[in-house]
Amino acid sequence: VQLQASGGGLVHSGGSLRLSCAASGRTFSTYGMGWFRQAPGNEREFVAGISVSARTYYVDSVRGRFTVSRDNAEGTVNLQMNSLKPEDSAVYYCAANLKVGFTTVEADYVYWGRGTLVTVSS
Repeated sequence: VQLQASGGGLVHSGGSLRLSCAASGRTFSTYGMGWFRQAPGNEREFVAGISVSARTYYVDSVRGRFTVSRDNAEGTVNLQMNSLKPEDSAVYYCAANLKVGFTTVEADYVYWGRGTLVTVSS
C-alpha cells in the first residue's frame, strides 16, 4: 500500500483545514487508518484513527475539533480539522495498520505516507 497525504497549509488560529490521504491498492478496506503528527522537537504522536469497521478515535487534545472519515470506494481517508490552534502546527502523516480493532500504537502501523505540513498562526 502506498499512501499520499495532501491538504496541508497555512491557516490562522480558529480556521479549518481538510487533510486527505489517498491509498493505492485494492485492499484499502482491510486496513485500519490513522493520522499522526510531529512538531519540531517533539516525538511523533497519534492524532486520530478509523478502524476497518469505521470506528473512530481521537487523542484528547483534538476530540471535538477533528473528524476522521474514510471512503473505501475511493481509497481515501480524510481528517477535517476545525478550530485549529497554533499547537496543532506539525507535519501530519497518514498511516495504515492491519489490526482488526483500533490502535493508537505507532509500531502497529506498517505503511506510512509522506507528511503534509500544517501551520497555524496565532
